[in-house]
Amino acid sequence: MTVNEDSFTNWKNREEIAESMIPIIGKLYRERDVTVLLHSRSLVNKSVVSILKTHRFARQIAAAELSVTETLPFLQALTTLDLGPSQIDIGMLAATYKADDRGLSVAEFTAEAVAGATGANKIERREPRDVVLYGFGRIGRLVARLLIEKAGSGNGLRLRAIVVRGGGGRAAEDLVKRASLLRRDSIHGQFQGTITVDEANSTIIANGNEIKVIYAGDPTAIDYTAYGIKNAILIDNTGKWRDREGLSQHLRPGIDKVVLTAPGKGDVPNVVHGVNHDMIKPDEQILSCASCTTNAIVPPLKAMADEYGVLRGHVETVHSFTNDQNLLDNYHKSERRGRSAPLNMVITETGAASAVTKALPDLKAKITGSSIRVPVPDVSIAILNLHLARETTREEVLDYLRNVSLTSPLKRQIDFISAPDAVSSDFIGSRHASIVDAGATKVEGDNAILYLWYDNEFGYSCQVIRVVQYVSGVEYPTYPAPQV
Repeated sequence: MTVNEDSFTNWKNREEIAESMIPIIGKLYRERDVTVLLHSRSLVNKSVVSILKTHRFARQIAAAELSVTETLPFLQALTTLDLGPSQIDIGMLAATYKADDRGLSVAEFTAEAVAGATGANKIERREPRDVVLYGFGRIGRLVARLLIEKAGSGNGLRLRAIVVRGGGGRAAEDLVKRASLLRRDSIHGQFQGTITVDEANSTIIANGNEIKVIYAGDPTAIDYTAYGIKNAILIDNTGKWRDREGLSQHLRPGIDKVVLTAPGKGDVPNVVHGVNHDMIKPDEQILSCASCTTNAIVPPLKAMADEYGVLRGHVETVHSFTNDQNLLDNYHKSERRGRSAPLNMVITETGAASAVTKALPDLKAKITGSSIRVPVPDVSIAILNLHLARETTREEVLDYLRNVSLTSPLKRQIDFISAPDAVSSDFIGSRHASIVDAGATKVEGDNAILYLWYDNEFGYSCQVIRVVQYVSGVEYPTYPAPQV
């Protein structure tokens, strides 16, 4: 057999193994609300090739390729356990098993590592929490996709309604257009599933989920209980109101909490999941998920501050253009944003640096920031220039951040890539808040410059969902537990 034939045979064997994993992953997901991960990446509803590619990714971040032959035994071991709702990372199980020298079998090690999700310790399934989307633009539609994708997965969230202004035409036509925008997206591709429209009941049915479309121009005009909605979390995607007084208008019958997908003003808590979400008071009814850029810079900033100390810093964001800019030169309340977005680099302001103090109040370092909008439709990069409290080396920083992305409580927020030819479009659809570009990282003495990619649409939407899960009390634990 030639080398090429041997490689092909090996590939076919791995394909067969990956194919055998799909029904196991699906059954754990549907019947036990267990989401199977591999290095923080969900394997649920993934194709054979996607599963193999996710395993291949481990080579970039862990410096050793992870094979399906290594992870399959752990997946099979999970099927023998009485598991409750949880997230279980078989990549981490395989990695920690390799380092364990006690001579345990795979089944014994797995049972021990996920003990918190089994038997008397397991969390029982809860009734899903109602969610309402107020506004259905770029973030609103991506959040809707995520909620529909996760329906019945153990995250306990159920999208019940979408509130929009009237489209100016017939309601039926407006409903069809809204459904079409959810079905197809020029950046993020086709919706994974089926979408139909019930015009008579003003309802969009997505993968069997009935979502009521409510037309209203004023939040105070809606009684959500009239639609059978109760104790719901409302996600405001309009950004029209950012202070407590304005957002309190949403606290109508049927609505229990309001989450803003923009930076909050005044005393509205700005929350970055993974950093300060556990500081939310149980009785807090109004909170903000801050901005996409704040979510991108705060987790790596916290990681660097925890390990090295940060004396001061500056963040420069190179940000994709957004809907608040003009396609062609026209009047705009902000002078530069009035110039054509697809034709120009546009200097603009960012509030991300000032928002750091809200998410990291213990950080005494002064952080400044500025931003440039550039002619790409999605994915941005933040250049974080830090003056550290001690000297270090590039190798040390990269090893540290790689480990943070793999094993720390921030592993869902921080990703790590070492591909030398990575460009912005490679990160469309990333579910992390930011991705450390190892090749671009610069360290000299007590100065470190981090290049942080982030999908300012989808990655941010994932952070929003994580916050909503947390305040709903349905953010289920991950096993093995991240290293503190």
